[in-house]
Amino acid sequence: MHYAKLVLVSHTLCPYVQRSVITLNEKQIAHERIYVDLGNKPDWFLAMSPLGKVPLLQVDDGPVLFESAVICEFLDEITPDSLHPVDPLVKARHRAWIEFGSQLLNDIAKLYNAPLDAAFLDSLKVIRDKMRRLENEVRGPFFAGARFSIVDATYGPVFRYFDTLDRYLPLDVFEHCPHLQRWRAQLAERPSVKAAVSPDYPQLLKDFLLHRGSILSRRMALTDMTAATA
Repeated sequence: MHYAKLVLVSHTLCPYVQRSVITLNEKQIAHERIYVDLGNKPDWFLAMSPLGKVPLLQVDDGPVLFESAVICEFLDEITPDSLHPVDPLVKARHRAWIEFGSQLLNDIAKLYNAPLDAAFLDSLKVIRDKMRRLENEVRGPFFAGARFSIVDATYGPVFRYFDTLDRYLPLDVFEHCPHLQRWRAQLAERPSVKAAVSPDYPQLLKDFLLHRGSILSRRMALTDMTAATA
């Protein structure tokens, strides 16, 4: 099925937008992209978005889809060579692990917003434990083997956070997870994943995290200051 015009309403740092862009890139789907300031949401955006969140996908200047999982499913269904497995049970399990990835993103948000040490450490341990649970599911080099799937599009943005976070955390959330470490490296080199963010994304993310007023913000500032004076 062909649609003449697809417009993805985006934000530069949103991992859910990245998930949608990775799918667009993998399926080689032409599209336009519009960026919004989520700190100052324009009226047209609020009118379009039932949840006030990105991404949104407007189809042929008409219907608007929201929620990244739904958008990715739609993009996959309107193009050949599905990024989902054929077997219904395996496909359902993939969808379940996509939801697991969404919950990991929520845990990461709790981590970088934590105002107190206890909440910060609790969130970090939750993430570590979930990574170890995920470790048991990865077949490599991608989630389910040699073929890239929508599950991989989900975890590319999850792992990308730690390219910035790793040096500021008191423990390695990927410790004892060799499959995850190889999967993470594989996704980091995937052209669709690399192209899902702008070249200045690492600095934009770092600036965002430094200004959260959180425990992580303070750890980052102290670590950078110590490194600069060493």
